[in-house]
Amino acid sequence: MMTLSKKLWLTFLVFVIVTVGSAFGLAYILYEKLYVDSVKEELVSTAKKLAYDYEGGELDQTFIDQVNWFSEKSHFEAFAVRNPRELAACIPYEADYDTLIGPEEREQLLQNKIIEETGYSERFDRQIISIIVPLLEDRKLNGIIYLYVPLERIDELASSLVIYWTAGAVVIMSFLLAAGMKWTRHLTKPLKDMQSAAVRLSKGDYSARVSERSNDELGMLSKTFNEMANAIETEDELRKTFLATVSHELRTPLSYIKGYSEAAMNGMEGKEKQIAIIHRESKRMERLVNDLLELIRLDSGKMKVDKMPLPFAEIVYRTVETFRPAAKNKMIHFDLNIDEDVIVNGDEGRLEQVMTNILDNAIRYSNKGGMIQITMIQEKETMKLLICDNGVGIQEEELPRITERFYRVNKARTRNDGGSGLGLSIVKQIIELHDGELRIESMEGEGTTVIILLPVLT
Repeated sequence: MMTLSKKLWLTFLVFVIVTVGSAFGLAYILYEKLYVDSVKEELVSTAKKLAYDYEGGELDQTFIDQVNWFSEKSHFEAFAVRNPRELAACIPYEADYDTLIGPEEREQLLQNKIIEETGYSERFDRQIISIIVPLLEDRKLNGIIYLYVPLERIDELASSLVIYWTAGAVVIMSFLLAAGMKWTRHLTKPLKDMQSAAVRLSKGDYSARVSERSNDELGMLSKTFNEMANAIETEDELRKTFLATVSHELRTPLSYIKGYSEAAMNGMEGKEKQIAIIHRESKRMERLVNDLLELIRLDSGKMKVDKMPLPFAEIVYRTVETFRPAAKNKMIHFDLNIDEDVIVNGDEGRLEQVMTNILDNAIRYSNKGGMIQITMIQEKETMKLLICDNGVGIQEEELPRITERFYRVNKARTRNDGGSGLGLSIVKQIIELHDGELRIESMEGEGTTVIILLPVLT
């Protein structure tokens, strides 16, 4: 398997190769543009100057000798011929007259245009640049001047720089190699740290973290990884707390059931009381298990919410009637102020479960002879339901945690009354599934108000 550092190093190597290749390509382009073009320009300029001395008429020997004399003094080879057909015998590479001066080239000469030729010479083992300049009089071709020069090869031009080039290349490549390896290790170290931390997380070490060294993408990835690790660690702590609480909640009724069932089996007095306690604790276990199953369905997203248009007033009335016997036992009075025209889009069974849990708490924590006020109004596109009691209330610092699982304000009293500590957590999640909001306001000793906000159908 190719690691990321190897991939980065391979990318770096390819980059260096492409860069060196581009440098050589640029060298050849400069060779062509600067050297070859300059030679051509100089040849043309020289040829024009030689042709300027031609005064017309038949090409005499004096002019030919003058051109030959120039050839001896110049680094260009130059000669003049009367008949262009003599040219094939003078040039330094194999070519016949028709190849050098065909019909097209001859027409150019008659138009007093210069011809440029390039060919390879085995004798010189290099390219040859040549110029053919016409000597005209009244569109009659009386002769031509021919100049040529062997081109220097690029390796010959750079021969003096080869040693410096090689030494410089070695130094630069060594530097790039060392810098590339160091930079690759620098780039991949955060990823290796994250890999190591991820392995620790997978083995249950939720304290694994990585250092946040920069503000770039890798730094942001490290920060995100640490946030994920924090979330996993928090979730693990919550899971452990949840399991410990569930175990504790089940242990208490089980110990009651076990103890009183043994007492009943041993024929101890007060059998009816013992059976009543066993029945109470079994109901408490049943309620706890049912609440746990509800939470599992909510957390897994498997709880189905079958929404349909509902007059919420009917759910309120029906739930209140269900709790009238329990309220009567504590001499609690209901005061209802309900807008019966409010229609919500919701699951009837789940919303009834919400009302059941809230009214159960309201009656449970209200004093004898108290009152529970239920008010439902519509404010624009929202239904606002308020359930107020004048019971024991809740301390202000405990309100933010009231919907947490297994959280109890009065733990001893709740256990005696059979509460699981899960009701409000379930209520909150069901309301959120209906795109609503749950609020709880309370003052210790004065009572509690539960506020439910749900969108209405208009």
